[in-house]
Amino acid sequence: MEGDRPGEPQTDPKTGTDDTGGPVLLREPAEGTPPVIADATALAEACAKIAGGSGAIAVDTERASGYRYWPKAYLVQLRREGAGSFLIDPIPLEGQLEPLAEVLNNAEWVLHAASQDLPCLAELDLHPKSLFDTELAGRLAGYERVALGTLVELLLGYQLEKGHSAADWSKRPLPVDWLNYAALDVELLIELREKLEADLAAQGKLEWAQQEFEAVRTAPPPAPRAEPWRRTSGVHKIRSARGLAAVRELWQARDELARKRDRAPSRILPDSAIINAVTADPKTVEQLQALPVFSGRVQRKYTASWLRHLQAARALPADELPTPAQQTDGPPPVNRWSDKDPDAAARLSAARAALSAIAEDRRLPVENLLLPELVRRTCWRPPSDLSEDSVAQVLRDGGARPWQVELTVTVLSKALHSTAA
Repeated sequence: MEGDRPGEPQTDPKTGTDDTGGPVLLREPAEGTPPVIADATALAEACAKIAGGSGAIAVDTERASGYRYWPKAYLVQLRREGAGSFLIDPIPLEGQLEPLAEVLNNAEWVLHAASQDLPCLAELDLHPKSLFDTELAGRLAGYERVALGTLVELLLGYQLEKGHSAADWSKRPLPVDWLNYAALDVELLIELREKLEADLAAQGKLEWAQQEFEAVRTAPPPAPRAEPWRRTSGVHKIRSARGLAAVRELWQARDELARKRDRAPSRILPDSAIINAVTADPKTVEQLQALPVFSGRVQRKYTASWLRHLQAARALPADELPTPAQQTDGPPPVNRWSDKDPDAAARLSAARAALSAIAEDRRLPVENLLLPELVRRTCWRPPSDLSEDSVAQVLRDGGARPWQVELTVTVLSKALHSTAA
């Protein structure tokens, strides 16, 4: 931060605390609210300033999750030492962001929870040359709470204004208090990075963090789910194959409508309404409209369509009905291991105990030491050769980074020799 803000307590430049000893609440950026850049001329000017700055570039985005179907960026926030902060509206600049890519794609980015922002930035052809993730750094450094506001308050002595993270960022024009909130998200990222980097270096974890950051940067997009409708909240209440077919029909119809209207599916039809309709099994429009949600003014014009999909599920041939449980190539739920394979349960118990001890000793979350899913898969179907070299290869094939393999391969190899008493 550069200087104190008028009308606020004087701050200690080293701690960021005010003269009462508490954190300073930031309501707006130190340099005022940045203008929203929404045309090519303003973008060119901003890119020139960013190029003239120095060091890494703080990057953040705002999306409209819960309001829109597509997880695109509706605002891009940037800050660089010597250049200042910038708020860029990518919607009117679609197809005109090449000058921004020329500046950003050759620089290191500093983000908080990078995996949330990188996909929508990639859609804009923006890709970091390297990155530093302050959330991931906080986890590896051993901090129990790693939200941006928490780390900023703990390490820098400032309190960020809250309240707009779940807002509809597709709204135009964006209110000034929203813009301040967005700009503050990058205001202190560079300073936070410096603190966390020093902390990681002091703990001997900086190389670990760099491997994790690179894994995040180069991670491929997640594979599409084979049957995404099975994630409908409350689907466990539906026991019959015919009922599951009805859930699938309504889910797919809702998804198609949400795509066309670019609305969040839950705003088209909540999951609870899908489950209620399948459970009630209405035969007429009137019966469907008598159910919660479907009786609403907006929903009433769609009820005939929803009913047709319920009827289509009733008419499906038996060989087209979904199976009661989705088939996967992974291990069963852990609570069934003792019955299905007692030795596998013993291996998992030993592995978890050993990994927890390492995580506690190194002051990091056990899930960051080794992915729980990778541990489960390895314990359920271990390699035939339980040597450390063989287990290390299994871990590498499962995406484990070199530092993770080095720390865990010996204890995991020993755990795989465990058998039920």
